[in-house]
Amino acid sequence: MLDKLLDGIDILGLYFGLAGIFFLIGMAIQDVLKKGDVPRFGRYVVWLVLFLGCSGFIAKGLIQVFWQGAGVG
Repeated sequence: MLDKLLDGIDILGLYFGLAGIFFLIGMAIQDVLKKGDVPRFGRYVVWLVLFLGCSGFIAKGLIQVFWQGAGVG
């Protein structure tokens, strides 16, 4: 039981870390786009991709933890 919990925490930490890295890379891209002559639509696309990427990593981690917690995976 404890081993499954620790594995879940490790997996969740990995995906939250990936989401954080993805967010920081996206923020750097957003900063570069702000300084250039990029239309507002381009910046909105970057924010959309940034949001979907971060939420995807977090959702993947949560689903995998609950999946393993149920004893299925």
